[in-house]
Amino acid sequence: MEKSGADAFTEWLYSDIVKEHFINPRNVLFGDDAEVAEKAHGIGVVGSPVCGDMMKIFVRVDEKTGRIIDFRWKTFGCASAIASTSMLSEMVLEGQGMTIEEAFKLRPQDILARLEGLPPRKIHCSVLGDQGLRAALRDYLVKTGQEDRIPPEPNRTICYCLQVSEKDIEEAVIEHSVRTFEELQERTKIATGCGECRDEAERVLSQVLDEYNLKEK
Repeated sequence: MEKSGADAFTEWLYSDIVKEHFINPRNVLFGDDAEVAEKAHGIGVVGSPVCGDMMKIFVRVDEKTGRIIDFRWKTFGCASAIASTSMLSEMVLEGQGMTIEEAFKLRPQDILARLEGLPPRKIHCSVLGDQGLRAALRDYLVKTGQEDRIPPEPNRTICYCLQVSEKDIEEAVIEHSVRTFEELQERTKIATGCGECRDEAERVLSQVLDEYNLKEK
């Protein structure tokens, strides 16, 4: 059933932080990116302009400390993609800059928390920057012969919008006493993006509960 009036309008409200990062994006590239690309240590490109969303991220890494010292980006995307990548760039460069290991551990949920959320239908936009950063870091590590530092791909991803895996669902059940899909969704935000993963997420949750004999009798 479609929502109407105030409820439907509220679903599309943006926080002041999102508005600020959209209007004044940090570390964004305008115009030709050739010069930045030439100096970049790693470049990540994800998405497709045909689909309407594309992200290019350029990073530079301090070879002595292993910290990210420059993060530039360019996107063909919506306000949410712009704001979330702007925030991501700030997070990565805060202080002395994140280490490569710290940056690989960033999740879309971390960005959403700093933005004070996004409208439910735009949550998946926070994934573009996250994926682009991972691609740029992998590119850097491959170029410098450090492939052994590339973390293995996580086990099967169930929710691509929020990057929730089977292991995440299992941890939610075992470590946080999640027993229902509603509790799982509250904990991980699974299926709050496009929603296409809901059936599979419910199946995996049911399977984990069965495996640990945790289903209510």
